[in-house]
Amino acid sequence: MEAKAVWVAGRQFVGESGSGHAMVMDASAKGGGRNTGASPMEMLLLGMAGCTGIDVVSILEKGRHAVTGLEVAVRAERTQWPPMVFTQIEIEYLVRGQNLPEKAVQRAIELSESKYCSASIMLGKTAKISSSYTIVEG
Repeated sequence: MEAKAVWVAGRQFVGESGSGHAMVMDASAKGGGRNTGASPMEMLLLGMAGCTGIDVVSILEKGRHAVTGLEVAVRAERTQWPPMVFTQIEIEYLVRGQNLPEKAVQRAIELSESKYCSASIMLGKTAKISSSYTIVEG
């Protein structure tokens, strides 16, 4: 796996994944940037949300459960001194589907967080991760 970030101006970089996808990263005005893109730390949280989301949908589908939607909201706290790592992360899953068994949703989330999602497992080395979920019919 490869990635690169190319400096554009100020504190703005364009990141490019090895598969050719590009995204803008920037610091906030407070950090000397112009806030024209997500910060690198926000990108870590986005990666974690996407990683666990992909796992949960995949696990539910493999179990032949009728999942129709998933939203993964992530909130984090960081230390106030450099390197300002995440210390606490809360993940909230909003799972939509038809007759989704609660045990299946719980199990999918548990498997993602403990076995499959490398992003959350890696971030869990410095942060306490907690999660909750809501199941919505439809």
